[in-house]
Amino acid sequence: MERDIINQLVEWKNSTDRKPLLLTGVRQCGKTWAMNTFGQRYFEDVAYFVFEENQLLSSLFEYDLNVDRIIEELSIIHGKEIIVGKTLVIFDEIQACPKAITSLKYFCENKRDLHLICAGSLLGVAIKHENISFPVGKIDRMQMYPMSFSEFLRADGYEDIYKAVQKYPPDKNLPLFYTSTLEKELKYYYIVGGMPEAVLKWVSTHNFDAVDKILDNILLDYSNDFSKHAPINDIPKLGWIWDSIPKQLAKDNNKFVFSHVKAGKRSAELEDALEWLVNAGLIHKLELVKNPMMPLSFYADATFFKVYMSDVGLLRKKSGISYKIVLEDAALYQNFKGPFTENYVLTELIKLKLHPYYWNSQNTAELDFIFEYEDKIIPVEAKADIHTRAKSYSLFCKRYNPEIGLKFSMKNMGINNVENTKTFSIPLYLIWMLETYLKK
Repeated sequence: MERDIINQLVEWKNSTDRKPLLLTGVRQCGKTWAMNTFGQRYFEDVAYFVFEENQLLSSLFEYDLNVDRIIEELSIIHGKEIIVGKTLVIFDEIQACPKAITSLKYFCENKRDLHLICAGSLLGVAIKHENISFPVGKIDRMQMYPMSFSEFLRADGYEDIYKAVQKYPPDKNLPLFYTSTLEKELKYYYIVGGMPEAVLKWVSTHNFDAVDKILDNILLDYSNDFSKHAPINDIPKLGWIWDSIPKQLAKDNNKFVFSHVKAGKRSAELEDALEWLVNAGLIHKLELVKNPMMPLSFYADATFFKVYMSDVGLLRKKSGISYKIVLEDAALYQNFKGPFTENYVLTELIKLKLHPYYWNSQNTAELDFIFEYEDKIIPVEAKADIHTRAKSYSLFCKRYNPEIGLKFSMKNMGINNVENTKTFSIPLYLIWMLETYLKK
């Protein structure tokens, strides 16, 4: 299955000011596969080292941080010489060896021409919460996520449609020949999600029950991580927050409320556990902006936010929604369909390296997303079906007069004006084309 991050890794490889690369991302999103596949395609050799439960390897970094000595001894473990420019060196599960993380500073200063990539499960948590001397300014960073819908589409055998729809401009309807397949595949993506193991099971079997077993195991692994890696006092809190997410999203006003996590618990008692889940990549926080001015980060109110899961397939399974309900578009699914669509849209926007917020006007109107693109603030309304009438979107456009805006739904492509705002109608299954449309 092809992953878009391979192209980003190639850009890093060819960069003239390249530094050691730190690849972060939620557990089981495919980091190890991506690093090794990249190495096999673009280097003569891959020297792969995994630090977890490997005291022998970690001991190389305890003596000193002389990178020439370290490379020489790593070559002995690897069984062949590590050659600058020809060998890709991979440090996996690097969070298990804090000295190896510290050593990246010296690899940057003294061996910058060596291609070195580091990754690890819960690395974001380790960096934030453990006593690690982090090499600030001496590394490049790259974030990896579960597979996007476009990656899922290609993995499921529709590379031809993926290429063909890119030729269509955003002001003309896509032919039914494409939309029927894309609508079906999006429904499958809502069920399967983007965790690579689940996607691989789907494309090889097209068996939803087999996919559900994979998703159940991933959710169980995540819960087990709480007891293995989190501070002991936060373990029960993590479980409470984790279990509350579907219920919080199902509310009419799905703003995250700490008192809804556990009766009698206040935000001060739960905030650290929530941030642990964010740093682990398991959840995304969508913060409120009441005054949409640039830069949006200056005007974000971190005390008001919504919480979404990192993957729609995991959200569906954790919510107890049967794949049959999604396939049949059953009435039982209607109440959760809107928040489910929002979760999907958010993850797609994040994978496009956008940083969305949401807008609220004194609780009388609420817009699903706003984000910055170049010199513009762009409002976004997300709808689960083909109906796109939205009072909040119209109010935002009337009040702030943005140049362009977006409506994501199951409606076909097109452009119209809403309160003098040029508004693009983009189908949910084409969000991955957003940057192309915005450039045009």
